Amino acid sequence: MQTHLAPEFQGTPDGQAAEAILRKCVHCGFCTATCPTYQLLGDELDGPRGRIYLMKQVLEGAQPTRKTQLHLDRCLTCRNCESTCPSGVDYGHLVDIGRKIVDAKVPRPATEKAVRWLLKEGLTSPAFGPAMKLGQLVRGLMPETLKNKVPARQNAGRWPTATHARKVLMLAGCVQPAMMPNINTATARVLDAAGIQTVVAPEAGCCGAVKFHLNDQDGGKAHMRANIDAWWPHVEQGVEAIVMNASGCGVTVKEYGHILADDPAYAARAARISELTQDLSELLPALVPVLRPKLAQQPDAKRVVAFHPPCTLQHGQKLKGGVETQLAALGLTVVVARNESHLCCGSAGTYSVLNPELAYQLRDRKLGHLAQLQPAVITSANIGCITHLQSGTKTPVQHWVELLDELLAPAA
Repeated sequence: MQTHLAPEFQGTPDGQAAEAILRKCVHCGFCTATCPTYQLLGDELDGPRGRIYLMKQVLEGAQPTRKTQLHLDRCLTCRNCESTCPSGVDYGHLVDIGRKIVDAKVPRPATEKAVRWLLKEGLTSPAFGPAMKLGQLVRGLMPETLKNKVPARQNAGRWPTATHARKVLMLAGCVQPAMMPNINTATARVLDAAGIQTVVAPEAGCCGAVKFHLNDQDGGKAHMRANIDAWWPHVEQGVEAIVMNASGCGVTVKEYGHILADDPAYAARAARISELTQDLSELLPALVPVLRPKLAQQPDAKRVVAFHPPCTLQHGQKLKGGVETQLAALGLTVVVARNESHLCCGSAGTYSVLNPELAYQLRDRKLGHLAQLQPAVITSANIGCITHLQSGTKTPVQHWVELLDELLAPAA
């Protein structure tokens, strides 16, 4: 696709990056078949091809409108379209650029601005933990819409104290320690059972995704630089990997090298951090032979474990099939939805707060497919998906590492 950049974008990093991405697009429309919002709304402008057309117009000098902004806002950034695209269009990077440009030109209503500010500042604030604890205390009194965002209080269990020669860094995350702390401790326990020590750098915080994807890209980059500073001493000491057990964070940290490529002070270190970053599931093939003999008992073969692969895992990180294959190698009966396992559940970071109507339609559609499997438990790999899905079903929803931790517990 040819584009002629308006003078204001010629020679700028955003303009050059967008132009390079647009050149790959052949406007074939394959992406519309796998776009969740297009499936729901049937509007070309609520699919990747239509949004690309809108962004191209803006880059060529057209004045964006509130309608342009709304169509871009409705995008989940699930990147399913990238998995489908035969030309390798980096849609996720393009929509970040497009949103940044459109938001600079189209003022948002005051209420909308306030909600976005609360999300990007509140979720990444040290005050989030105490606020979540307070919310959990009065959870039973909350209206359903608010209760959906406040999971029941969870016992995190013990953090292993053994030291091992093999060490990995883990990002605790900004909301996970307060909302579902057992995911982090379960990760540490499972890795400990395999002879790997989990280290957390206290100074590391939000991966940067929350602010970056809410168009505070400078604020997001500040989080990224702070994490690099916190992790670098451990990298210099030879830590073997930086492990992500929240697949949304994993996508972002794996892209530090791309996002900070123009930062002379951080570009080289950011690229190294991205190289070292692995989703927790990427360790599974090496852990299976070590962990299987440690399982006190194999789960009942009739106990069906459904796995919902998050978009951030299968489309953002391009990791498909690894979790269910490796968990099956450990003796579990793991299944994925027979229909639309590739589609987003509607969580998508802050999307379920900003676009609740669409988010809940996608949640219920996903849960309908999962219910057909009659699972005893639903597992996933991202806290957003887990919280969102649990709000619509009585079937337990948890991180797959928590399930594995439970199986290993009797042997501890």
